[in-house]
Amino acid sequence: MRLNRFLAAAGIGSRRHCDELIATGRVTINGQTCTDFSAQPGERDHVKVNGKLVHVAPPLNIMLHKPAGFVSTRRDPRARDTIFDLLPAKFSRLFNIGRLDAQSEGLLILTNDGDLAQSLTHPRYKIEKEYEVILDRPWNPELAPKLLRGILLDGERARIARLHSVSPVRLRVVLRQGINRQIRRMFEAIGYRVKGLIRFRIANLRLGDLPRGHWRALTSRELNSLRGSSEVVAAGTDRGSQKAGHLRKRRGQRPRLQVQ
Repeated sequence: MRLNRFLAAAGIGSRRHCDELIATGRVTINGQTCTDFSAQPGERDHVKVNGKLVHVAPPLNIMLHKPAGFVSTRRDPRARDTIFDLLPAKFSRLFNIGRLDAQSEGLLILTNDGDLAQSLTHPRYKIEKEYEVILDRPWNPELAPKLLRGILLDGERARIARLHSVSPVRLRVVLRQGINRQIRRMFEAIGYRVKGLIRFRIANLRLGDLPRGHWRALTSRELNSLRGSSEVVAAGTDRGSQKAGHLRKRRGQRPRLQVQ
């Protein structure tokens, strides 16, 4: 098992985060700093991150109904309540996949599986997340094309994949991006204030009737569905790239002469 996967399996974070730890020299194997991404620690090797010994932990994946007023981090410099205050101490090695801002509520996935985190957060996979948005005044449907075409946020074009009205001030919104406070900022850009924001779906996983502040373990069926969602998107992306490359190759070919 490569070093970044070993660290991810130990609950240190996603593979991308583990790569950063390796690159910055914060990982040691048997007392020696290791920046070799291809290193494969064995059972008898002592692997440390920032001086602390790490072990591969049994896989654990849970869903949490985050209430408003809690921040999606382990520790907050402003001493606000965090999502980990809602969980048993034995879950201290879990990390959250994605975030919800302090004022938002709804579905969060927490895990010690770095591969699962990678498959649900990497931009390549475009995993869908669905929200209920409560606005400060009735929605004008004529503004929908602006959100679908996209709005520049911090130099990146932020888009809403789909939206439809549930009531004059309630919308259902689907994202395939993960830009910071994306929904709130996009609606602010067209003159609306988001009064309430609830995430109730990630890929095929739904919040259901899980009460606010409560958690439960994911079932094997739910985990397989989550992993399958990213595999389907990845396969579609690969097929699209192969098709585009094939077309470019064909366009570059000269027509063949036919011999009679």
